[in-house]
Amino acid sequence: MAVEETTRRVTRRRVRTRANLLDAAFAVFAAKGFGRVSIEEVCEAAGYSRGAFYSNFDSLDELFFALYQQRADLIAEQVAGALALDGPDLDVPSAVDRVTEVLLLDLDWLLVKTDFLVHAARDAQVAETLLEHRARLRRAVADRLARAQGFPRLPAVLGDVDGAAHAVVAAYDGVTTQLLLDKDVEHARVWLKQLLTALLTDGSGNNPQRAH
Repeated sequence: MAVEETTRRVTRRRVRTRANLLDAAFAVFAAKGFGRVSIEEVCEAAGYSRGAFYSNFDSLDELFFALYQQRADLIAEQVAGALALDGPDLDVPSAVDRVTEVLLLDLDWLLVKTDFLVHAARDAQVAETLLEHRARLRRAVADRLARAQGFPRLPAVLGDVDGAAHAVVAAYDGVTTQLLLDKDVEHARVWLKQLLTALLTDGSGNNPQRAH
């Protein structure tokens, strides 16, 4: 019994240590960039020794990979959850509002995500993780459009729901690139809402009935 309790305490402590290292690394990576950060800097920011680091991660690359995957998984789940709130009907303006609130988290996340994109461009294994995250986002959008009742016909240029999902993610990519440069979060959020509404409706924000 005592051994089991000790094991649980050790496990909880290790989980907490790993979470603290990831949080500290997120702040350091966002501030300095992935290629400019050392293990020592992450340990100092988290308040741990190198031993604590190496008991959780083999390298800085592994930590960066785990950090991106953790945040990306959370965002994919939040997007899917935001799209599921309307029931069988889809209120496009409301859904767009919810999704943009989830997607446009903050500049720090966009900086880390951009670093990961550059890293992935040079490493095929890392690229697989990035591609899977993007595919999850597209699937969440496409599945929701496919299940919607009374939804307007998509613009012909988009093709089907998969085409619409690709367009949604592409719009997000474009808006966030601009956001990295001008740092205007509120304008970026408004712009993204306008783009997504125009993509998925007639541009008016209304939900006309599906054409028969």
